[in-house]
Amino acid sequence: MSNYEAFASDWTKAWNSHDIEKIMEHYAQEIDFVSPFVARLLDDPAGQIQSLHHLRGYFLKGLEAYPSLHFDLMHVLPGVKSTTLIYKSVNNLLAAEYMEMNGSGKIRRVRAHYKPLS
Repeated sequence: MSNYEAFASDWTKAWNSHDIEKIMEHYAQEIDFVSPFVARLLDDPAGQIQSLHHLRGYFLKGLEAYPSLHFDLMHVLPGVKSTTLIYKSVNNLLAAEYMEMNGSGKIRRVRAHYKPLS
């Protein structure tokens, strides 16, 4: 198992546990997070979060809004200091999440994309 596959497995387990502390362990202080769910849940058309404190609040709001949240990891696409995870997300959505890592292996940049599964 590659480092990115191990990371992806741990990230998925953290999300599926709904344990905010385990989830937050994966993210760096210098976060740049962009997602359509940010736009929707926070009513922010930019869909961007650039503070670890605000990211935590957004994640808590998401866990509250989707109490049965469960991710099914399908693919891990490793890059150079980055990876893209393909997984089945909430509401039967297919998700592709591009993640750049910092020197400590923490996520510093995210770009999330979603498409309804047929």
